[in-house]
Amino acid sequence: MTLDQVMKKPHSLIASDRVEGTAVRRPNGEKIGHIERLMIDKISGKVSYAILSFGGFLGLGASLLPLPWARLTYSREHEAYQLDISDDELKKAPSFLADKDFDWGDRTQEEDLHRYYSVPPYWGSF
Repeated sequence: MTLDQVMKKPHSLIASDRVEGTAVRRPNGEKIGHIERLMIDKISGKVSYAILSFGGFLGLGASLLPLPWARLTYSREHEAYQLDISDDELKKAPSFLADKDFDWGDRTQEEDLHRYYSVPPYWGSF
């Protein structure tokens, strides 16, 4: 059996390249954006964040929103990741522009991110 055949069988695992580009939708199915990339903790090997790309036009001016992985769920119905967030919450969420970079070395920024989403940080308590 080839790797492609194994990856197409139904199971709970997914290759990272299949997550990138996957839609992120609200519970009602409305599309918010798509997953641009995943951030993986080098030590634990766990997915820490999904970077949501939204807004902009043809990739220009898009905002990138780092989402704690624990905030997303997978919807089989919509074949997308689900995020229950209002437009107002989305606009106020910590984000950065596609031509800028988030300072992943600043734990304070990550703590603020987890507080905003009311989820415990992937590394333990604050």
